[in-house]
Amino acid sequence: MKLISTVSIVFTGICFVIFSFFGCKNDTSSKNSQTVTKDNIFTISFGSCNHQDTINILWDDILKDNPDVWIWGGDIIYADTENMQLMANFYNQVKSNPDYKQLLKTTEILGTWDDHDFGVNDGGETYIKKDSAQQLLLDFLNVDKKDKRRQQQGVYYDRDYRINEDTIKIILLDTRYFRTELQQDTTGNKRYMPTLNLAATILGEKQWEWLEKTLKNSKADFNIIMSSIQVLSDQHGFETWGNIPHETKKLKQLLIKNNVKNAIILSGDRHIAEISSASIPGLPYPLIDFTSSGLTHSYENFNSEPNPYRITKVVKDKNYGLLQLDLKNNIVTMQIKGDDGVVFETVVQKYKMGNNSVE
Repeated sequence: MKLISTVSIVFTGICFVIFSFFGCKNDTSSKNSQTVTKDNIFTISFGSCNHQDTINILWDDILKDNPDVWIWGGDIIYADTENMQLMANFYNQVKSNPDYKQLLKTTEILGTWDDHDFGVNDGGETYIKKDSAQQLLLDFLNVDKKDKRRQQQGVYYDRDYRINEDTIKIILLDTRYFRTELQQDTTGNKRYMPTLNLAATILGEKQWEWLEKTLKNSKADFNIIMSSIQVLSDQHGFETWGNIPHETKKLKQLLIKNNVKNAIILSGDRHIAEISSASIPGLPYPLIDFTSSGLTHSYENFNSEPNPYRITKVVKDKNYGLLQLDLKNNIVTMQIKGDDGVVFETVVQKYKMGNNSVE
């Protein structure tokens, strides 16, 4: 049986929907750049929410896509513990999967954490085992013992990939280590509500300083930013940048202030997949937030939730995200994919060659 998949082609921020039919390497280096010798197509796969006790049916599909980079978007394991030996055992379970072992041989692996691999549900700065948990995540990612992440507070990181004359920067944010307490929703209708406390933070002062410097100095043609939680979708009441709105504003201002070329946000956490897009005054291209979750379990009973930025259907099946960056033509094809090669949603973003705009 064939499945209907939505293809969205985006030009100058306008989304045209077309219906089409589809049938049913390790991060071992302490260096921040790598030269890739290949054609002008760079492929990134990413995913989140991977329970160690549940079979991941998607690894073989991910392998078939032959990505240049796989990015963990958080919840690599479900630990929720202060027992570091137990957490290490859970990571070893994931690492022992035969298909994941094959991915380790062929693909560079990057990653950040979310709450369950951080160590506590919806956790933040007060989690007492965060420094020990950080080392376990870095062990899982095979991060060199001399890498700066071994000494810094938090797992934030950036890495450049040179493909012929083009550069892609991948930025991994840490939305856990420094994040302050969230504001409980006093109405009882949602879990959290936006805070008015201007001292509240997601990234923390040190990470903000690093991010501003990273964006200011970036010469990349594309800047891919992995945030474990959603940035644009901010009305559902679960974890989102929207719970600390002045931090969302600050992120957008940094993109504008530093003339960051072709930024694309990746996110996870939600146990659904969707692609959101927003026109930001002062930013000469639509800002996309591509959410993919989860790899081993998903919100199968999902009905609806508000998201004024959504440009695709919500996918409630197990899924992962795929981005193919055509660097010759400045076209990024984004797909929400599932088991047996199913393509649920596709968005094609055409950027104007030579500057920050879209055609």
